[in-house]
Amino acid sequence: MDFEITRDQKNELLNRRELSFTLTFDGSTPSRKSIREKLAAMLNTDENLLVLDLERTRYGVMELCGRARIYDDEESKNSTERAYLLKRGEPKPESEEA
Repeated sequence: MDFEITRDQKNELLNRRELSFTLTFDGSTPSRKSIREKLAAMLNTDENLLVLDLERTRYGVMELCGRARIYDDEESKNSTERAYLLKRGEPKPESEEA
């Protein structure tokens, strides 16, 4: 996976950093979790403060275009972000086997 940051802008009003990126990959499309982990490690930020918004792939091209927002603190993230986007970023609960 190779990331290319196409836009990096600081939004002081909402206490966040807004990114647009292009990700090139081999094989199948990477999961949201692996994209978050790699992007957080690359930008040296906390993974819990990073929210992925839009991911688009094109047919036949091993390339993904997306947007991410990195918040300064958890309170700003929870007050600004939509609930369904926050749920997408959480790990799935493990089901109990009988």
